[in-house]
Amino acid sequence: MAKKARKKGEEEEAFEFPEFDERAFLRHEFGQFYATMLAFAFGVIDGAAAWAVGDASQSVLVAFGAGVALVVGAAYAIRRIRADATDYTRGDWASLIALMFFSFLGIWFLLADLL
Repeated sequence: MAKKARKKGEEEEAFEFPEFDERAFLRHEFGQFYATMLAFAFGVIDGAAAWAVGDASQSVLVAFGAGVALVVGAAYAIRRIRADATDYTRGDWASLIALMFFSFLGIWFLLADLL
């Protein structure tokens, strides 16, 4: 491989790692933990509500639609409950919504099968 030619007077700069802010890191991680617990709790509540709607209406599509609407509403509720939600990235929101959706489906299927 060809090396880049250095110009006279040009020196290599050493890379320095930025200062690690442990307090900010822990604050962010604990905030993510609380948001994850909220997402799971909302998923369980959504699953139970979808089961109740499906049991009352005898329609699977109505129950699924209600559950999806509750998952979307729960994402907005987490944004209102958690003040640190403005710091979340798209990946953080995607993981929270996926957790809510699959916990909703799991609880809904369990309740539909058991009861």
